[in-house]
Amino acid sequence: MEYQYVSYVSPLQDNQIVKVENKNYGWIDFRKYIILQSNDTNPTEYVVHRDACQMSGLIKDMLEDQDEKKEDEETIIPLPNVNEKILAYVIQYMNHHYNNKAETIEKPLKGKVEDVISQWDKDFIFTDLVKNGNEKEHELLIDTIMAANFMNVKDLLDLTCATVASMIKGKTPEQIRKLFNIENDFTPEEEEKIREENRWCEEA
Repeated sequence: MEYQYVSYVSPLQDNQIVKVENKNYGWIDFRKYIILQSNDTNPTEYVVHRDACQMSGLIKDMLEDQDEKKEDEETIIPLPNVNEKILAYVIQYMNHHYNNKAETIEKPLKGKVEDVISQWDKDFIFTDLVKNGNEKEHELLIDTIMAANFMNVKDLLDLTCATVASMIKGKTPEQIRKLFNIENDFTPEEEEKIREENRWCEEA
């Protein structure tokens, strides 16, 4: 995804990820924007529109608890489970979709996820999160799922989980374990017993 990283800009554009440098908050209108802080040793601070942050249930609840009289004061929200790189992806998603509602993804997923999502979402997923569409390079996708879950960004969580569902569709348990580097703790006998106990799922 082509996103512009800048240190100082007002007003913000939806295709910009804005970092705060050296705690320089003087230019920020905190009535419109807040700061999201990553969990890195030296935290990165991003300036994000309050409306975009409403997509995060976690942040929305925090802002609702904020006294209206204090909305123009510095609002800095640390996110202890989200690093700089992944937070930037979450912000990209919220910037784009807060005034451009994402398509609802039906559950269970029928077919491939790329057939039911917008071109923007396809580019978002299959450029970096699933590196150049190579499903074996999905580390950023998994990290983004964890961040979306922690921040309660439902539409992003639905999108990323649907991507995983699409990736495993039609694969055997062995292929899924290999794809996600999952260790098999079952003996062949235990695996066969589980298959027999769940045979009705395959026949349904």
